[in-house]
Amino acid sequence: MADLNGPWDVVVVGAGILGLATARELLRREPGARVLVLEREPFVAAHQTGHNSGVIHAGIYYTPGSLKARLCREGQQALYRYLDEQEIPYERCGKLIVAVDESELAGLDELERRGRANGVAGLRRLGASELRDVEPYATGVAALHSPSTGIVDYTVVARALAREIASLGAVVETGVSVARVGRWEPSGPVLAAAAPGGGAGPGVGGASPAGGGVAARDRSLVLVETDRGTIPARRVVACAGAWSDRLAVASEADEDPRIVPFRGGYLRLRPRARHLVKTLIYPVPDPDLPFLGVHLTRRIDGDVWLGPSALLAPSRESYNLTTLRRGDLRDTLRWPGTWRMARRWWRTGVSELYLAASRRAFVEACARYVPTLTRADVEDGPAGIRAQAVGRDGKLLDDFAFAGGDGVLHVRNAPSPAATSSLAIARVIADRLGEA
Repeated sequence: MADLNGPWDVVVVGAGILGLATARELLRREPGARVLVLEREPFVAAHQTGHNSGVIHAGIYYTPGSLKARLCREGQQALYRYLDEQEIPYERCGKLIVAVDESELAGLDELERRGRANGVAGLRRLGASELRDVEPYATGVAALHSPSTGIVDYTVVARALAREIASLGAVVETGVSVARVGRWEPSGPVLAAAAPGGGAGPGVGGASPAGGGVAARDRSLVLVETDRGTIPARRVVACAGAWSDRLAVASEADEDPRIVPFRGGYLRLRPRARHLVKTLIYPVPDPDLPFLGVHLTRRIDGDVWLGPSALLAPSRESYNLTTLRRGDLRDTLRWPGTWRMARRWWRTGVSELYLAASRRAFVEACARYVPTLTRADVEDGPAGIRAQAVGRDGKLLDDFAFAGGDGVLHVRNAPSPAATSSLAIARVIADRLGEA
């Protein structure tokens, strides 16, 4: 168990890939800074980082000029360089976005326009015969091919980041829950460092019950309230993922937007059928939704995932369908945006429920792109949780969002392609934290 006595130069809340990348960026800018990364779980990359599809996105889908568009392109380039430096296995396997009939050609045209505006490297339009040169078992009237799209295990990337920042002097402490951050009178012990002029300041057992000591009285410091005591810091970044809204609201930030969790369930191809998919095969998505639809994804370990579905989840960690957290469900149902979103998208919700409940329907949805695929070719796969930020008005936030000030920055929304973009987002966070 590490010594958490402060004040720290920076405390980062959350040891997913974004929190770890942020700590790395800050240390690169300020060598020798005292940086502490706090993680509630017993290991890094426990949630969204460790439960995603492993795709290194190229930036085709995103509105030109948005943060997503810019940071995905910059992040992909930075990530490939990092993977090479760290000798982490990856593959630029490429992606096909397939229009199965002429009704989807207009959507494909729009994606091509966005991709070219976003500077996606090597993007090209394919006809029906050309797409079969890339994917022999796939079918469609046209496709977009993105050769720069790749695959990697983001858990491996996160662990490499954790090792690197530790070598630069950071402390990554797991098993620590953070309740709130801000500037206030602490109600319990403050994990404070030496007082000016020498002498030991109050530690875990040395602070007064009222939170006395140098750190508690220093109004220039931010206090991080944890289950191990209150930790003083000069700056704090909250990269709390699916719990970002709770930490922000507990820290007296705006309650809008709130996180509504969606569970994405996958099937996987049996080993004998993996030859059916050589790259990544995606549909033409609904441009009004942040979800990309059911697709076929090759993994760096050779596995092939089919999915995901997109269902409202009864918990922010419902990787297993039996996992229910009453507090999570209550928060989802009490948020007015949930009901406004449901009224607008109820038909989509019914379709997703049908896909999740019927393996036959799920496989048929995938077989639109690979017609030889059958139910005998698939087995149960894993699941992930998408932390979708939803506004009070029911709108789904589809870009990265940050909030805060006075030495504190909250990452309020970091959906896909956050893993791809993590090194680039970290630069934005470091810039904004300096301004804060």
